[in-house]
Amino acid sequence: MAALNQDVLVEVEEEEEDEEEDEEDGDVVLEELEQTIFPSYGTTSEQKNLHTAEWVEFDRKPDSLFFNDGQRRIDFVLVYEDERKKDNRTKKLNKKRKRKRANYESNLINNGLELEATRSVLDEQLIFVKVHAPWEVLCTYAEVMHIKLPLQPNDLKARDSAFNWFSRLFRVDENIIKPEQEFFTAPFEKDHLSNFYIQDKDMFFNPATRSRIVYCILSRVEYEVRGNVKKFGINKLLDSGIYKAAFPLHDSCFRHKSEDPNCPSERYLLYKEWAHPQKIFKLQPLDFVRKYYGEKIGIYFAWLGFYTQMLLLAAVVGLGCFLYGCITKDNCTWSQEVCDPNIGGNIIMCPQCDRECTYWNLTITCESSKKLCMFDSFGTLVFAVFMGIWVTLFLEFWKRRQAELEYEWDTVEFLEQEEQIRPEYEARCTHIVMNEITQEEERVPYTACGKCVRMACCTSAVFFWILLIIASVIGIIVYRLSVFLVFSSTLPRHINGTEAIQKYLTPQTATSVTASIISFIIIMILNIIYEKVAIMITDFELPRTQTDYENSLTTKMFLFQFVNYYSSCFYIAFFKGKFVGYPGDPVYWLGKYRNEECDPGGCLLELTTQLAIIVGGKSIWNNVQEVLLPWIKNLIGRCCTPARSEKVIPRWEQDYHLQPIGKLGLFYEYLEMVIQFGFVTLFVASFPLAPLLALINNLLEIRIDAWKITTQFRRMVPQKAQDIGAWQPIMQGMAIVAVVTNAMIIAFTSDMIPRLVYYWSFSVPPYGNHSDYTMKGYINNTLSVFAVSDFRKESKPVPLSWFDNQTTCRYRDFRYPPGHEHQYEHNTYYWHVIAAKLAFIIVMEHIIYFVKFIISYAIPDVSKKTKSKIKREKYLTQKLLHENHLRVMKKNVGNIADKLLNVTDTIFRPKTE
Repeated sequence: MAALNQDVLVEVEEEEEDEEEDEEDGDVVLEELEQTIFPSYGTTSEQKNLHTAEWVEFDRKPDSLFFNDGQRRIDFVLVYEDERKKDNRTKKLNKKRKRKRANYESNLINNGLELEATRSVLDEQLIFVKVHAPWEVLCTYAEVMHIKLPLQPNDLKARDSAFNWFSRLFRVDENIIKPEQEFFTAPFEKDHLSNFYIQDKDMFFNPATRSRIVYCILSRVEYEVRGNVKKFGINKLLDSGIYKAAFPLHDSCFRHKSEDPNCPSERYLLYKEWAHPQKIFKLQPLDFVRKYYGEKIGIYFAWLGFYTQMLLLAAVVGLGCFLYGCITKDNCTWSQEVCDPNIGGNIIMCPQCDRECTYWNLTITCESSKKLCMFDSFGTLVFAVFMGIWVTLFLEFWKRRQAELEYEWDTVEFLEQEEQIRPEYEARCTHIVMNEITQEEERVPYTACGKCVRMACCTSAVFFWILLIIASVIGIIVYRLSVFLVFSSTLPRHINGTEAIQKYLTPQTATSVTASIISFIIIMILNIIYEKVAIMITDFELPRTQTDYENSLTTKMFLFQFVNYYSSCFYIAFFKGKFVGYPGDPVYWLGKYRNEECDPGGCLLELTTQLAIIVGGKSIWNNVQEVLLPWIKNLIGRCCTPARSEKVIPRWEQDYHLQPIGKLGLFYEYLEMVIQFGFVTLFVASFPLAPLLALINNLLEIRIDAWKITTQFRRMVPQKAQDIGAWQPIMQGMAIVAVVTNAMIIAFTSDMIPRLVYYWSFSVPPYGNHSDYTMKGYINNTLSVFAVSDFRKESKPVPLSWFDNQTTCRYRDFRYPPGHEHQYEHNTYYWHVIAAKLAFIIVMEHIIYFVKFIISYAIPDVSKKTKSKIKREKYLTQKLLHENHLRVMKKNVGNIADKLLNVTDTIFRPKTE
């Protein structure tokens, strides 16, 4: 072993000599290498002071999580390729890499970590460096990072919930995964070590905490000094290819328990009781997930599980409203009139485009009107109001649940005390400014003016790319306008509408479906592009902490995705068919394309189609992608490696061949769910089945995400997280906007308000001819009359033989007929409808907002039980860590005072005879 170490030292010395002799190489000279970031890291220039990892042979224990001595636990693994096994074409680059790696590992050892290196079993080019943090290092960094550790077990009486008997049916068996013991905790202090609850010194720091501490050290140890620029951190070494990977170890194989008696096989238990598809209806063991993966993973699955549980109520109500629509569709009077040969069969509609389009019979839309009755019913109004209240309940109850998790998982004061500055930020700190709080000089990466310039550039870039997304949406609109002409001229257009294809495939339907599919494809493509753009802008912005980085990126990505996903839905809901004029004076878009018109039943069915395609397609695509991509990559990786059936492979090498988790970790999982949350809330008035689809998707999503990170990915570095970050205010903003959008969908997109106005005002005198309130005659009343002779020359359709005797056609609007003194101007019905729509929006918004305010005020953000625990913990912290310390000091001071008094008394006491 000593010979191996000596060979490495000699090799490093030879490389440094070659570097000095190369005059063209602007690399670091010996004088520059003598500078270091932290004095405790030691020198990087003197080869005699370089420390190297201890080289060992694999001990043939594939399930072992320890060094070869069986005592020191592996807290992290670094992987690199041995340059001596490569060709000599990149010899110069290889020397640089080996020198930087040697400096880095030497500084790791000087910083207190212990390293053990071994060669790969399957590929002799790969070297695995195992990292262990001794007790002293763990204690030191636990205090520096303000990690909260147990003081004593929770002694507050637990109150059993009335629903415990029911929830117990869905919990994981406590005999398989034992519940975690609750402790009162406090930030660790080495001077008060005896006050902490230490039963087993080896288990006081659990594996997740150990890995987090080691990762903090790895992120801040330097490997090179060039001029005045200090280079440090494992992330830069990974990006430059000096190391191939860096990760903590899984504790076992997910298919079976570890043969090592010292291994708890938590990964196996997570797979069997959490990630397995058979457990789809079981509650998640969140404390166990947090223990294994850390708080950041735990809070995501806690939020996703809570969201899914709340969706159950929304899905039941939405399904009930949909079934109500299905049951009452046969009693839908206006749909019956459309399908009636004596009413709808005698109504000839005006062309919906210039020249190429022709007249058509209203009965062609019979099938779509029947479908529309299922969604455009009174139940939809009830469901829209319910969802406005539901979203408030969801957000308020999640705040309470989040507060419980913050206390139980020790993240209440995390952001203020524990989070470290990003290494990328530290590396750019070259400007010196005066801190107003401490009145001391500190380094920052940019001046106040520089920060303003960066923010202006980032904001401009965000708006520029959002405008590009809007441009793509406009392209889809142009497609709709132009393709409608094609479908209108090619699809069957006989007046009787008896052909089967004509009943189901109208020009509007064909245009809507194809445009929705193309829109979905463009959305998926733009997602890939804007993901990279958002990361580039955020990197340029240079946030200070990882939380700041993720929140900034979250805001940008959500803005991109919001416009990308929802713009087509907003167009259909609030713009299509609203500004079309009338056949004699149509409105043109871009001066060329005649604006689209809605189906006689309105645009609500088209909006429903758009939502169904995007929501359903997005869910299927994402789930298939999340399952297949990592599985296929791992399968290809196994096929490309040498045959392993006859070889014993260590745990670290098995984990290396899994997929690395992305730098952004759970960011895309949150983004996917929040976009879904938007579809469930913003447009739910047009698609009451959206919560049901979301519920089904989320039940699968939880298990797919769990399966993915447990079986297909390397173990993530455990990280702290206080909450779900910027996603919380984003959802709160969407909840407020959802009330407005749903009210406007009911008012302007659906036909509910015109029907109610007709029923209560225009079906009876003085405007109507019926003696009782009725919906009969509604279709005829809502279709205006247009004289064929009033067509402009450029928009007049091609004459047809069967239409020679017709002098008028009908169109969807509320205007006076030809021959009236105000012909083609809006009639009284129109102004009644507009007034009713505005009144409905104002009343609905105020009612829902008032109820939301009452609910928000009535539900406290922190439960009484959690408040009691927090107060008890603060009391114990004060008592055990501070008052005891003061008591000891007072006792010591008292003893010293007594001794001084005794000495003084002895000196000044009069001598006796």
